[in-house]
Amino acid sequence: MSSFRILTTYSPWLILVCLAVGALYAWLLYSKRTPWSRNLNYGLAFLRFAVVSFLGFLLLGPLVRYLKNTTLSPTIVFAVDNSSSVTLFADTAQLRQTQQGLQELMRRLQDNGYNTEIRTLETAGEQAQHLSDIRFGQEATNLSQLLRQAQNEQERQNLAGVVLLSDGIVNQGTSPTYANYNFTIYPIAIGDTVPKKDVILASLRYNKVNYSGNRFPIEAELQHEGFGGNSASVVLKENGKVLDRKQVTLQPNRPLQVVSFSVLAGGLGKRHYEVEIQPLQGEFTTLNNTKHAYIDVVKGKIKILVAAASPHPDIKAIRAAIESNENYETELFVPGVNTLKPQDYDVAVLHQLPGKTPGGEAVLNMVRQKQIPALFIIGPQSDISAFNRLNMGLSIGGSGDTDEVTSALNPNFSTFKLASEATERLQKYPPATVPYAEFQLAKNAETVLYQQVGRVRTNRPLLVVQNANDRRNATLLASGTWQWRLSEASAHEKPEVYDKLMTNLVQLLSAPRNKKRLNVYPARDEYSSADEIYFEAEAYNQALEPIYGQNITLKITAEDGTSKSFSFANGENQAGVNIGSLSGGQYAYTASASIGGQLQQDKGEFVVEELQLEALNAVADHNLLFQLGNNTGSRLYYPAQLQQLEEDILKADHKNLIYSSESLNDIVDMKWLFFVILALICVEWFVRKYNGSY
Repeated sequence: MSSFRILTTYSPWLILVCLAVGALYAWLLYSKRTPWSRNLNYGLAFLRFAVVSFLGFLLLGPLVRYLKNTTLSPTIVFAVDNSSSVTLFADTAQLRQTQQGLQELMRRLQDNGYNTEIRTLETAGEQAQHLSDIRFGQEATNLSQLLRQAQNEQERQNLAGVVLLSDGIVNQGTSPTYANYNFTIYPIAIGDTVPKKDVILASLRYNKVNYSGNRFPIEAELQHEGFGGNSASVVLKENGKVLDRKQVTLQPNRPLQVVSFSVLAGGLGKRHYEVEIQPLQGEFTTLNNTKHAYIDVVKGKIKILVAAASPHPDIKAIRAAIESNENYETELFVPGVNTLKPQDYDVAVLHQLPGKTPGGEAVLNMVRQKQIPALFIIGPQSDISAFNRLNMGLSIGGSGDTDEVTSALNPNFSTFKLASEATERLQKYPPATVPYAEFQLAKNAETVLYQQVGRVRTNRPLLVVQNANDRRNATLLASGTWQWRLSEASAHEKPEVYDKLMTNLVQLLSAPRNKKRLNVYPARDEYSSADEIYFEAEAYNQALEPIYGQNITLKITAEDGTSKSFSFANGENQAGVNIGSLSGGQYAYTASASIGGQLQQDKGEFVVEELQLEALNAVADHNLLFQLGNNTGSRLYYPAQLQQLEEDILKADHKNLIYSSESLNDIVDMKWLFFVILALICVEWFVRKYNGSY
């Protein structure tokens, strides 16, 4: 249903003036004697009257108000919990019959003027068109998201209710009983509420990253129902080989028991362990008897040598910042205070070394001989000439005077990123002492921080990183940065920016420089079996500049030796490929591409964890479904009560909704009116000319 009205921006009484002007114009033009007939004269006069009156009417700024009413029939959404627990623990024949019954209910509701929609747990892709087409294979159940999805998609529609088919088992998201819904939920309960005789491996607790050569614990949490007093065997395996076995007596009054294994982290890389409860006689299902642990075994902690020309408060601040990362440990050396321990250090922090006083030669020689990446911190005790001879990418020349400056981030430095609040906090740090000198940067050096004097950022460097061959070095020209850490901790409780700056520097210096021209890697190190796995790719030319449009072949190999291959091209805005979801396990990948006529390769590993959430609970939760129905003014239904469900929906007498939309348009903007007026004028001119006048 729609309607329209014509409005004017001036008084409608002025329309009479427009008509009068049109009539006067037509009378003045056609009141004289004419060579054509009286009837034709009247017709021409009317044309001139209509055109002039309408043009005058347009001067009043007329508007067309168009009102459109749209009637929306009530919609019933059939939301189906298509998780695997439904088919694992429910009667399959009853489930199929219920699907057919709901399909018939949908048809009858449509005959009664209702719209119907089908929604399942999938958040992406096309939804099923028929309830009988739904396959129950989802690995997790999030009923709150399912109901919220139905509500959001029907936001501008007339959502009357949701028919929810579920067993009530929720293992992801929040409980739907805590949400408020503005529609009626009609829950249909399936599944068995009788506790099953079962033993369940509920979860595994372990550290995902462990150091090579260390022992680490794997703790298995066991639950059972009906096996009190029985003995269960829990086995730890790696690649099918039994590493350890524990016997545990299942206590009748203890629903949760913990079994611990101590595992030696050998080798480097990702390791796959499997914990299994050996099946007991009479178990309802053994699907929940196994869980997997994926451990990343890494080299021991990164060792950082912190050496100083003399004791200084900067040393404590730097060590505290570095050790805020649990993977880093520091060793202190100050000449005359302690001895230099001959260890394999990954990074050296040299505070005012080389210095003006003797004692630091041993540590400098060790850094040079072992080619240890180093962070040089310049201060009043530094020997500037000796530092310049080290060729650290920065040459300092001047009179030996000092200056007080703050720091400013180089916006073009992208090797590592600081926290979003870094720019603001760095500018509020107390001034630090720097040499007042002329600075020259080598071509292989890049500025991380600039010196700032007051509110003016200069082009003089404060923190510089040098890329030298296969390693990096850095130079910090500030002495007294302990005040930076102290002031940030005072203002923000934690010195996050200072600590992040130091740990990022250590990470940058300790990491080998990447000279690979092909870099292919998964977006995450770990996925679940329900996730879609995305790989990203980067390609570089001989100057290590990014290039695009390279044809890349990616091969994924599972633990059992089976493999899949994918081909794609990296683009500036689309640099990777989605390989879909994979079953749980440890995977290796190999990528190859021809870049500049040379074959380039990359490889690595990633992990896909099997969720197994749906097998953990074999008991349907009909109480949750009852609460959902009760909270929205409905009740709980069972598969045999679909007729009663239909009667209750029709009895609710859900009303149609009428949405009104209004639009205002200027008549003068209607282009077709121009052609109508032009046609009338042309007709009048042609008739006058045809009959011997102008």
